[in-house]
Amino acid sequence: MSGEIGGEQLTYTGTLWRWTGGANGGTWHFLTIGGEAGEALSGTALMRKLEGVSRGFGSLKVKARIGDSTFVTSVFPSKSDGGWLLPVKASVRKAERVGEGDEVTVALSY
Repeated sequence: MSGEIGGEQLTYTGTLWRWTGGANGGTWHFLTIGGEAGEALSGTALMRKLEGVSRGFGSLKVKARIGDSTFVTSVFPSKSDGGWLLPVKASVRKAERVGEGDEVTVALSY
């Protein structure tokens, strides 16, 4: 079951933000998923860890939908605020005409 997307689903609305840094000075855009949605992701991650099917860095594989764009990626736990980080790639941002500071609604299956 490791790496598969399960039957859990949630919808979350938050603000898209940009992070710049790393060894090559790259730029990435994220949506931080917190509150009850973040707690649901944390609960699933804990259950998968207990079942022995957890992924690297504590991540969860997800299928995400923003507007008409659907993509498969992973969410990662955020040590700074206890939420989860959803990376939103350039092709999705361009297709949905969203950028840093925009409010974005995402539907996740995991």
